[in-house]
Amino acid sequence: MKLDSKEMLTGELRITHRLVDASNATLLGEIEGYGKVIYKPVAGERPLWDFPDGTLAGREVASFLLSEKLGLHLVPETILREGPFGPGMVQRWIEIDADLDLIEFGQSEDSQLRSLALFDAIINNTDRKFGHLLVDSSGRLFGCDHGVTFHREEKLRTVLWQFAGLALTESEQALLDSALANSNEIAKFLSEHVTEVEIEALCSRISKLSDLNAMPMPSEEWPAVPWPPV
Repeated sequence: MKLDSKEMLTGELRITHRLVDASNATLLGEIEGYGKVIYKPVAGERPLWDFPDGTLAGREVASFLLSEKLGLHLVPETILREGPFGPGMVQRWIEIDADLDLIEFGQSEDSQLRSLALFDAIINNTDRKFGHLLVDSSGRLFGCDHGVTFHREEKLRTVLWQFAGLALTESEQALLDSALANSNEIAKFLSEHVTEVEIEALCSRISKLSDLNAMPMPSEEWPAVPWPPV
């Protein structure tokens, strides 16, 4: 899980814009020698009653690290580092395909979406909206905004329910088996960003998905789709 460039960690971070539609402080910037990034300072996070421990920034980094460890590469390169407004999450900026109908794509059966749906089930993503799907000009999909993940209680909310109940493929089952086999290593690098209880819940979710051998179904006790869905 090496960084693409040490400049992301050490280069000067200069802020260029603020994204005003975001619920937490979200800034667009540039790192000398690296390129455009998103910077979300911890100081700009709004406290959430159901996520009392850790930080949104830490969960974003944890999501990137786990995606890389699982070989999914679905999250843009994400780190914690100092910035102009203190420590925060810094994530590589993705230039999206502006001509793509994102909602139409997001309701398709594209294999990348299926991988993201499984990843969301693993990290217990409670906020997978269409607007959190980033598709670049080559058609590659990334997911962003993973600040509300890894909760110990089942809270999966997503717009990607088109795969619900489908049997896992051999490669998906192998991914879960590999995650379980490497659970100690995963717990070690996640422990800097999420709690021990949340890591235990993560391993339990992976085990349940493996035993179920199917993509998850919407909960009858929890809203299945985030609002607004876009």
